Amino acid sequence: MKFDVTSHPEPTPEARRQQILADPGFGTNFTDHTAVIDWTQDAGWHSARIEAYGPITLDPAAAVLHYAEEIFEGMKAYRHADGGIYTFRPYATPGA
Repeated sequence: MKFDVTSHPEPTPEARRQQILADPGFGTNFTDHTAVIDWTQDAGWHSARIEAYGPITLDPAAAVLHYAEEIFEGMKAYRHADGGIYTFRPYATPGA
C-alpha cells in the first residue's frame, strides 16, 4: 500500500529529537506524524496517508465508546443480522 505523505508544519527541532531518543520514556513523547488509513465495506483499506500528529476524529457511535458504556451499565442484548440475539457478559457479577 502506498502512503501519501504530508510533512508536519513545525517538526521537532533536532536537539529536542536527540534528547527524546536518548531517553524516550513511555507515553510521554510522540512522533511528529501519524499513519491514517480509511476502511469502508466496499473498498476495504484505502487512502493511506502520513499526516501531522494531532487530535483524531471519532464517531460518537464508535464501538469502542459503546463498549466502555456497557462495562458500567451492565448487560446488553443486541439483535444481529442472522436474527439471533447476543448478550454481553450475561453471567458476569457486577463489578467483576
